[in-house]
Amino acid sequence: MKILVVGGGCREHIIAERLGTEDNTLFSVMKNRNPGINRLSKSFLISPETDTEKVRAFAKETGVEFAVIGPEDPLEAGLGDVLEAAGIPCFGPGRRAAEIESSKSFARGLLEKYGIEGNPLYASFDDPASASSYIDGCRSDVVIKPSGLTGGKGVKVVGEQLKSNAEAKAYVQEIFRHGIGGGKKVVVEERLKGEEFSLQALSDGKRLFPFPLAQDHKRAFEGDTGPNTGGMGSYSLADGLLPFVNKSDREQALYIMQRTIAAMRKEGREFRGLLYGGFMLTPDGVKLIEYNARFADPESMNVLSVTKGDFTSALYSAASGELKNGLSFEKVSTVCRYYVPHGYGDRPVKGSALSIDEKKIAETGAMLYYGSVNSDDGKLTTTTSRSFALLAKHADPWEACAVIERAGQFVGGLVYTRKDIGTREEMGRKMAAGIELHRKTGEAA
Repeated sequence: MKILVVGGGCREHIIAERLGTEDNTLFSVMKNRNPGINRLSKSFLISPETDTEKVRAFAKETGVEFAVIGPEDPLEAGLGDVLEAAGIPCFGPGRRAAEIESSKSFARGLLEKYGIEGNPLYASFDDPASASSYIDGCRSDVVIKPSGLTGGKGVKVVGEQLKSNAEAKAYVQEIFRHGIGGGKKVVVEERLKGEEFSLQALSDGKRLFPFPLAQDHKRAFEGDTGPNTGGMGSYSLADGLLPFVNKSDREQALYIMQRTIAAMRKEGREFRGLLYGGFMLTPDGVKLIEYNARFADPESMNVLSVTKGDFTSALYSAASGELKNGLSFEKVSTVCRYYVPHGYGDRPVKGSALSIDEKKIAETGAMLYYGSVNSDDGKLTTTTSRSFALLAKHADPWEACAVIERAGQFVGGLVYTRKDIGTREEMGRKMAAGIELHRKTGEAA
């Protein structure tokens, strides 16, 4: 099959790699020249992925029979609708269904309207004065979320990035003044405490097929400190769960997602593609942090690296509205760590030279996925976003960490990574957190 992959990051690199192992010819559209996707593609177009007319024209010119959209921005721009109208089936929801991610106020309101579990206390506002007045009446710390897309960097939490509810009100003003996330609406939520986890599932609009759980690390520096980022790395475990998540927690999260796609169908926004639920296990049970309308980044690398079976058929059947479950998963743990430019999260260094010895990295057993880099005349340089990721699989996550450490010796340049992701010490802390959280809910860990 001729397949178009849209997007130029690590997520799209592993999607293209997975599709490329099957009987497919790949074409790609990306805003940066990702060398990994470049090599896997018969031809490619360097273009903003949100330029729907350019993408449509390239798709028709190359005669693709199916398209897989990786990032959220082209989904918000309606690329799925444009390609479907051109007769090209598309894995990725249309614009109205993609609002489950592109409008946090819509997502919260949907759960409230249909009485779906998992919503924290929240309120949405389209002016800063009303939001500030609401914050004044809050008795606990709050979370401030621009309603629109911010690349994972717009959410600020009192007690973490913000010192007080007074600073929260100042951030609300900043959102509207500078147009953060569109700058038209803000969501104020109660601050939840617990452990976050990611559940991704294929959806044909009616049914869900879930992947193993993974846990992302949003903060820039070790020990979960520093600014929020698009995600510094993630891990998954051989049993498909996490050190702090039991089967009951996972089933509760999946139930919330199942009720959500049923609600979307009732709203005339049938969701076909990948629904990704960002959840938190709290003393009050499983709560929804946010939905994404596409594969997670970096967690997609964890789950797709252990996925076996006909991946093409699974995506195509979901897009067609008749999901076929032909996938299974290796019983191994995975660790993924991003390498990012110095200053990432605040003032990333752009245009710095990178040296990556792909052959030596492969010899260690690690897998390399390129992200936001520029590749010209065989030379790699950083952009302002995440550069590349190293991933390893092993029986235990800390053994996978050792593989990544060895592979990291063959990387050079002004980039850094979080070395605490997936370590034995971190797993111990996560296990202890899970025991405490389940103790408070009265459940067995």
